[in-house]
Amino acid sequence: MPTFRKLTDGFGLETSDVDLPEIIGTPAFGELEQALYRGQVLAIRGQKLAPGQFVAFARQFGRPEPHVIDQFHHAGFPEILILSNVKQGGKPTGLADGGTYWHTDYSYLVDAAKATTLYSMQVPQRGGDTLFANMRAAYDDLPAAMKQRIDGMVTLNLYGNRDDLDLASRTAASALNGEQWKKMALVKHPLVRAHPVTGQKALYAVSGTSIGIEGMPEDEALELLRELAAHATQAKYQLSIKYGVGDVVIWDNPSLLHSATLTDPNDARTLYRITIKS
Repeated sequence: MPTFRKLTDGFGLETSDVDLPEIIGTPAFGELEQALYRGQVLAIRGQKLAPGQFVAFARQFGRPEPHVIDQFHHAGFPEILILSNVKQGGKPTGLADGGTYWHTDYSYLVDAAKATTLYSMQVPQRGGDTLFANMRAAYDDLPAAMKQRIDGMVTLNLYGNRDDLDLASRTAASALNGEQWKKMALVKHPLVRAHPVTGQKALYAVSGTSIGIEGMPEDEALELLRELAAHATQAKYQLSIKYGVGDVVIWDNPSLLHSATLTDPNDARTLYRITIKS
């Protein structure tokens, strides 16, 4: 039975006594899934996984959904998106600076993400952490009047970072080409979402893709969304994950915001990412 350690008093768990290839597909894997929903973020340290094993790990939680940015899919496993600032022959080998702003994965799709997992392969000398913000705790701490106001509201979501639309910026959403944009559309999600497994309420996608609220003037909607995002990303709701080589991190998208951190483009960093739907 794995031993789980708390990363903060509020949320986040880690374990270093699991060998994922040995337990994939076995009843013991259920303990990891329980830990994920209990901790919202689960770090599994020091793994050695082939790409196919990483995909098999992700499939234990649900259906992997290939990212719209298909030019950086793994050649043998399109479920894997390569995140890397490394270049070969002057060409990028992966997506650099992806998601360096507060967001929720796939909130721009009707069928939003259940979980996301990263497998760390190259770790920079500095930086490269992932920040998480606990949307469950942030919702719980809202005044009763605000909860009453926002329960039942529906947000309008579109791929991108609503607070940085400069495509040359390192914190803009990763640019899509014309064919990729054709796959995007305006989608709706509850502003307050009950978790599909635990039933607990949390703020959902208040930063990143949410560009409006149904039935509300745009300026008022953005003011409210930014107010909620500022509340939800206070330091007391945050957790920072630092990676070692071989670390696997998986997180519960419905109850979190997350943000990558910027690194020196010349300081090598490579991870595999799989985003999982129900």
